[in-house]
Amino acid sequence: MIEHAGRRIRILGATAHPTASRVTHVAKNPVRDLEDAGCRVRFLIRDRDGNFPALFDTVLNDAGIEAVLSAVRMPRMNSIMERWVQTCRRELLDRTLIRNQRHLLHALRELEDFYHSHRSRQGIANARPPRPLPRPISDPEQIIHLDIRRPQRLGGILHEYRHAA
Repeated sequence: MIEHAGRRIRILGATAHPTASRVTHVAKNPVRDLEDAGCRVRFLIRDRDGNFPALFDTVLNDAGIEAVLSAVRMPRMNSIMERWVQTCRRELLDRTLIRNQRHLLHALRELEDFYHSHRSRQGIANARPPRPLPRPISDPEQIIHLDIRRPQRLGGILHEYRHAA
């Protein structure tokens, strides 16, 4: 799932064989989490996959969320999610040999954490994750003495760049 306004993603799970009952069960978890956090969600845009049963929409309606079906052959209707799927493929899945479901979930959760804590959002004017920016350097002599750290995530697939303290 992805929140359109802030581009916050949430990995709900992964399975090789999605069924209607599994999709309905997965829908209950974020609804409960949203209620606990006091968040108000009005709409959920979803595709027309046959794995979304009527019970899925009922769970959402009971929580006050209206399910909006994407139109046929309209990829721009859900373009924000499509963009994240492309990012996930390009930055993670194209560079990783996934061994099993547990490994996939670990890799996706690492990407989710990286996406929220470090990666800039080009879709919303290169907005940075919510943390303070370092002070600008005005003295050229200070640039020579910068100590930049590059922690690796997922065995070097994802990189973060930080000033050493």
